[in-house]
Amino acid sequence: MRTVRVTHPFHPWLGREFVFVAVRRTWGEDRVFFFDVDGVQRSLPSGWTDAARPDVVVVAGGGRSLLRVEDLLVLAELLEGLAGGGDHGDV
Repeated sequence: MRTVRVTHPFHPWLGREFVFVAVRRTWGEDRVFFFDVDGVQRSLPSGWTDAARPDVVVVAGGGRSLLRVEDLLVLAELLEGLAGGGDHGDV
């Protein structure tokens, strides 16, 4: 019986293992389907589990970088959008 472990650091199920069902592309992302302790089928983004493929950028970086360029660019866009959201005076 194959299991899947939750690895997302802020998920309440961190470290818990569940009975693996499948990986499917739903909601625009790869999700891991599994049975919880009550036998109910649930799913999480695969990146939140040990079923995810290792991120090649993280592996190549060997832990030398705290942030990925891709993530920094997304953050920059978000901040730019917030800053350009209107004139707030001196606030």
